[in-house]
Amino acid sequence: MIRLRPMLAGEFADYLAYFIPDYAAEISANYGQDMDSALATAQQDVESSFPQGVDTPGQDIFCIVGDDDTAPLGYLWCKPDADGPCIFISDFCILPAHRGKGHAKAALSALEDIYAGMGHSEVRLRVAADNDIAQRLYLSAGFAPTGINMRKPFGRPAKSRS
Repeated sequence: MIRLRPMLAGEFADYLAYFIPDYAAEISANYGQDMDSALATAQQDVESSFPQGVDTPGQDIFCIVGDDDTAPLGYLWCKPDADGPCIFISDFCILPAHRGKGHAKAALSALEDIYAGMGHSEVRLRVAADNDIAQRLYLSAGFAPTGINMRKPFGRPAKSRS
């Protein structure tokens, strides 16, 4: 059985060791920043999002765990609307050694159970255009596309994905 448990303060550094480089790589790939500035941007975003670490109000950060609850199988960071029905997933990761075993779908189901019990009725997220595996997961878990993010730097044509 997969469940979500609140991340402990002592686990936050491990999460950031995964998240910051991963997020920086996405910033670099999607926005054309060199890796050094992308890492700085990712670090700054984390510091502004989590000024109180795992205890920052309005930010819910979970470890995805199995029955033994010994080590996280992954992480899930979300922001519930304070007065609305929506939960926004900011980051969701099943660690590489645990992928392909159904943990991601189970974690999304656990997320629904937690927040439905708190009166929320919808979950949203953004998925990178080139992340086909994540897109398939979300579609199979009942998500529906709501739009497309696009970008064009001034003064030069945007990169083509074809």
